[in-house]
Amino acid sequence: AGDWVNVWNSSGAKVRKADATTAGKEAHGFVLAAVTSGNPATVYFEGTNTQVTGQTPGPVYLQTAAGKGGATIPSASGNVVQSIGVAVSATAVNFERCAPVTLA
Repeated sequence: AGDWVNVWNSSGAKVRKADATTAGKEAHGFVLAAVTSGNPATVYFEGTNTQVTGQTPGPVYLQTAAGKGGATIPSASGNVVQSIGVAVSATAVNFERCAPVTLA
């Protein structure tokens, strides 16, 4: 619950954890309930993710830990920098998807 997710095509639409270490795995939305592999997921493409923890109020970026967001901007070569919203508390992020940029 609370993970940032990427929608991709693998014999149909599938969802996986978004990941700033790999281009093409940018965040498209988030899930509010835990999902196990192979089961349907409800993905939210707008709104407030209220299932996060440890956020610092202010800008939130997709992290290199799969499914996570935080205040640190990824900086290694090949990392994806994507602003995904604004933390309004330690447990809530207003989702505002921005285009990802892959670092050279």
